[in-house]
Amino acid sequence: MKILRGLLLLTILLAIIWFSFSHKQSYSLSKNPSFDELKAYFTDLSEKKGAKVAFEVLKEANLPPNTDLHLLGHVVGDALYKQQGANGIQICTEDFRNACSHSIVVGLFTDKGEDALDEIKEACKKSPGGLGAYIMCYHGLGHGILAFEGYDFPKTIELCQKTSTTEHQNSEYPECVSGAVMEIISGGGHDKKLWAKLRPNYLKLDNPFYICSPEFMPNEGRSRCYDYITPFLWEAVGGDINNPNETDFQKSFKLCNQISETNYRNICFRGFGKEFVGLAQSKDIRKVDQMDNSRLKKIVNWCSLAEEKEGVRECLDHALNSIFWGGENDYHASIRFCNAVDDPDNKNACFLSLIGQVSYYIKDSKYRQSFCNGLPEEFKAECKKRLT
Repeated sequence: MKILRGLLLLTILLAIIWFSFSHKQSYSLSKNPSFDELKAYFTDLSEKKGAKVAFEVLKEANLPPNTDLHLLGHVVGDALYKQQGANGIQICTEDFRNACSHSIVVGLFTDKGEDALDEIKEACKKSPGGLGAYIMCYHGLGHGILAFEGYDFPKTIELCQKTSTTEHQNSEYPECVSGAVMEIISGGGHDKKLWAKLRPNYLKLDNPFYICSPEFMPNEGRSRCYDYITPFLWEAVGGDINNPNETDFQKSFKLCNQISETNYRNICFRGFGKEFVGLAQSKDIRKVDQMDNSRLKKIVNWCSLAEEKEGVRECLDHALNSIFWGGENDYHASIRFCNAVDDPDNKNACFLSLIGQVSYYIKDSKYRQSFCNGLPEEFKAECKKRLT
């Protein structure tokens, strides 16, 4: 058994070495390969070497800035589903923001429709990662259901509602809705023409929050809608949805103030923090916890463009969530992020929020002890009181 494992690791290592060498040559022919070129490459690699090997190669590959790693993870995940079916979810990891497990459940739903919901539930339970992996599995399903239903949002919501379980406080339902919102904003990979035709029915430049407020949007999904609407706000103020700038941030932050309900207004501000983490890394979400201090500071500065005190704090808090990622990422990056916050009140809120996240997601006593010891002196006592 040990010999077989060693051979498998050697195979993966050789594939990574081969990829790095051969891809440098191909990149010399194309300084900025398109996403479609990369998609074709990883599809071909998945077919020839197996999706598992392709997935490992994708983790280490030297790719151009602003490559959508999450969508490339879907490409390899799609191949994994074709090769191993639902069982493929057991070899997925949380890398690429759970893209692989998303592909597995979308594949199941595409093949079997509503009849697959029970099988999807069992597959999501096996999704590798911490406590958040199960719920994020349903976010991915929301993408697939919307495409399966021909980008019909009301029908998608009806199906998302059927994913709820009392075991998880019905949290599957709103997360499924969040995936559908993200899909209608920046998806369309399943049928680009149909997506482009129907997208304006739900996303209106003169009323950017429309999709979060009509009768078909349930109260359970409304907060997740405001959380995921951020990229469309950049588009609504005339920015490039894939490459927004600080002017776009300033203008779109102001849109959040149009929301009368305090809770939803705060969630609108929060959504920016989530997006800023990916943008600071040029969308390379593989090594968020290795982000240097200058990029962490950039996220802090972007959040400050919200200007509203509560808006800045909400943005920072959700950025922290995205950096910590339910404990999947090295906590040292989260500590460095909080240390990058200059405002004393916001810094205090950041560290207390981080302690709370460790309390919720991490049960290992050694991890907790090490985490508390790594905090600035003024937060150690509170940390040990709550965690140890």
